[in-house]
Amino acid sequence: MVMAQTLFIALREQHSDVSLDVLAPAWSEPLLAAMPEVDEAITMPLGHGQFSLGVRRRLGRQLRGRYEQAIVLPNSWKSALVPWFAGITQRTGWRGEMRYGLLNDLRRLDSARFPAMIQRYVALAQSADAAPRDFAAITKPRLVVADAKREQFKEKFSINSSRPLLALCPGAEFGPAKRWPEAHFAAVATARIEAGDQVLLLGSGNDVPVTRAIHQQIRPDLQDACLDLAGKTSLGEAILAMSLCAGVVSNDSGLMHIAAALGRPLVAVYGSTSTRYTPPLGSQVATLSIPVDCGPCFERECPLGHYKCLTGLQPQRVVRALEALSA
Repeated sequence: MVMAQTLFIALREQHSDVSLDVLAPAWSEPLLAAMPEVDEAITMPLGHGQFSLGVRRRLGRQLRGRYEQAIVLPNSWKSALVPWFAGITQRTGWRGEMRYGLLNDLRRLDSARFPAMIQRYVALAQSADAAPRDFAAITKPRLVVADAKREQFKEKFSINSSRPLLALCPGAEFGPAKRWPEAHFAAVATARIEAGDQVLLLGSGNDVPVTRAIHQQIRPDLQDACLDLAGKTSLGEAILAMSLCAGVVSNDSGLMHIAAALGRPLVAVYGSTSTRYTPPLGSQVATLSIPVDCGPCFERECPLGHYKCLTGLQPQRVVRALEALSA
């Protein structure tokens, strides 16, 4: 969803007076609220993998007569049903799951011409025969949050602004092959607390065991300077938390992309994945990885069981990268 903002920005750049609404799952509404280009977020009442033809038909009919064009970003067949039921004149998207008829502006993807996801998104704002936009020329995501909401967040979680905040995002829903070791995160937290920072541990409820282990491995006399918020914040509150931070360290995850779009100094740790397709799109970003013979493998779990691409990336490199970004 963060990377989809590149499409929204491109549409605004071409048509300043366009009315731009986004049909998306409810969980994404805090992200869409932080995108100035979006006029309205329309909640998709179905979760991932749910089909329910009747629900899609009813939603499509509710949207009839409102739109001149629909741009469908997911590649699934079912994602093209709502615009078709809505009778939207121009229905644009990549071919995906053989969506002939459902989409009438159907594009065949040439992955060599459009190697990065944002190039594929922005191409859908252009005519089918337009030259691909150069990666560097695409306006990158930029999330905007209100100062009043930040103050409310600080009050709710008793955040003291007297010391710089560092956010650590140690989760990765994809799997353990994208998660830097807990001990390494704890070492970074310890080093930065000793240097005068406060640390926020961010993540979903699934990340609670990981953040708890990190907190426990911080030196006992420094633990009060580390606030574990995993599972305690909504996505909107996590966005606010990172907007307050002077630095962020994250695995390759959704929170990594949010931190980059907020313009925060970000150190992104890569294990089994690569920056080629979906890099963090910020101006103050350092991506760190180590070369291994078996990577990048793009597997959820290490096929060889050693996780060398993660364990071999030492905390000192991350600490130095943070210092370089703040210099």
